[in-house]
Amino acid sequence: MGLLHISLCTCVCVCVPRDVMAGSATAVGIVGYGHLGSYFSKSSLPLDYEGSSAEPFPGRDSATSTSAAVPPAGQYLVGRILAEGHEAGLRLAFVWNRSPERLRGSVPEELILEQLSDFPERSADVIVEVCHPQVVKDFGEMFLAHSHFLVGSPSALSDPQLNGQLRRAAVHHGRTLYVPSGALWGGQDIQRLSESGLLTGLSLRMCKHPSCFRLEGALRRNWVEGEGRRLLFRGSVADLCPLAPNNVNTMAAAAIAASSLGFGGVEGELVSDTGLSEYHVLELQITGVDGFSVTTVRRNPAQLGAVTGSATFRSFWSSLLVCRGHGGTVYLC
Repeated sequence: MGLLHISLCTCVCVCVPRDVMAGSATAVGIVGYGHLGSYFSKSSLPLDYEGSSAEPFPGRDSATSTSAAVPPAGQYLVGRILAEGHEAGLRLAFVWNRSPERLRGSVPEELILEQLSDFPERSADVIVEVCHPQVVKDFGEMFLAHSHFLVGSPSALSDPQLNGQLRRAAVHHGRTLYVPSGALWGGQDIQRLSESGLLTGLSLRMCKHPSCFRLEGALRRNWVEGEGRRLLFRGSVADLCPLAPNNVNTMAAAAIAASSLGFGGVEGELVSDTGLSEYHVLELQITGVDGFSVTTVRRNPAQLGAVTGSATFRSFWSSLLVCRGHGGTVYLC
């Protein structure tokens, strides 16, 4: 993939690392707990941003458009580390949120980071971003100067300049830039085909209930229950990422695995379907030389209004367990 060799992990070893056996747990900093950072403009925030005057789900009666009772990724990870961190060899170094008061009562006071720029004082071994691509842009290089970095918004890497900056920072500081596989299955196979020069095409179709999308610009649209299936976007993942930064992280991970194609060479589709009230559906089509092809369909249980399916949270936890340091590289986990 140019500057760096990419490794890919699709499973988690149950063995306890030697440093954990010695009593040295991995210190984890969580960036993002509930809603997004205070420095984002409203125009850059998803429609469920606290304080926004926009309807939670455009086109639907707000009285019936409650979001799913699924905790944000930051809350999920913090809760699991507090409950299971000792057994998993993890401990919290800090938790940052745009509104620190949201953390009080749920997170120990000594773990609350008031200013994100003060993160070096907490000496985290790995920093986990679970809020918005803008954090990756603004702090990614700084994070890598001090810690390994698990980027929960890999759609940010569709920006070639930022992508290159973070790769160079990883090499320079000997830190690992981790990219979670999320809802992507078969990433290792995609990578092998790509590195062997046998991958000729990769396309992904993400189908969700319209309440589960957080879209930007021209993709933001009204909808009505019962309207059925509608194509929202078809084109390169490079073009799609800025329009749906919170919905296409799986596609971004696929583009990173398919290094020979890159973000510009991987095709993505977004489909709105009011019939999908219980699942998100990801369809993946891989093509190779001599007529080779693979098609997969993944159904991820999800409630109405949930941007992320429930299985993806468990996948993210598994990804975090892998983040023990793999040198100055990009590592899909």
